[in-house]
Amino acid sequence: MNNLNQRKLLSEGKTKKIYEMKNSYKVILHYKDNITALNGMINESFQDKGILNNEINTFIFDFLNKSGIKTHFIRKINNREQLCHRMNMIPLEFVIRNFVSGSLSKRLKIKEGEKIPNSIYEIFYKNDELNDPLINDHHAIFLKIISYEELNFVYDMMKKINKILKKFFNSKNIILIDFKIEFGKNYKNEIVLSDEISPDTCRLWDKQTMKKLDKDVFRKGIQKSKDMFDIYMEILRRLHTI
Repeated sequence: MNNLNQRKLLSEGKTKKIYEMKNSYKVILHYKDNITALNGMINESFQDKGILNNEINTFIFDFLNKSGIKTHFIRKINNREQLCHRMNMIPLEFVIRNFVSGSLSKRLKIKEGEKIPNSIYEIFYKNDELNDPLINDHHAIFLKIISYEELNFVYDMMKKINKILKKFFNSKNIILIDFKIEFGKNYKNEIVLSDEISPDTCRLWDKQTMKKLDKDVFRKGIQKSKDMFDIYMEILRRLHTI
């Protein structure tokens, strides 16, 4: 029997299923068609969304691997699945903000689109009961989630990832407004970039028109879920444009 078929469901999130492989330090990520907003309070779907996100994530993580960033990604298996290293996920979401948008705009009452010269890093505690609250470094240490040494390592990785992706998206005529990333520890206890980078987790604006090319148009009710295919397809098309 093919080893890829020797698997069982390990966990299921809003947009992905994770399958455990027997006798392996690897997992299979399966991308669903769900699109969510407001921390899962709105949960809909559009046809082939999982196929598009799998392709987008494959492209971006493969690019980051080749750029010297250690990630969980190994290879694409099929149109909805990819093989990844198994991670012990750190229950924190790290947000990198290059321009004011979203919750930062509301919090500080600053108009969306203002450039941030000193990219802002934010930490959110992944806890559904608490609605993923914004915390700082010292909270994360107090909660015994991470150490100061590990945080410094993560921030260094974030700086490198942001520099690489800003340049990359700029070459595709896209502004990387902000994005969310997550990290985990592999079987060697190394901190590695994990989860996904896609229009689900990034704010991406067209460089000329400032048109939103990400999940924000669904989150803000600008477009319905059934109309989101074209936006995700546009990102995929630009990724493959030389």
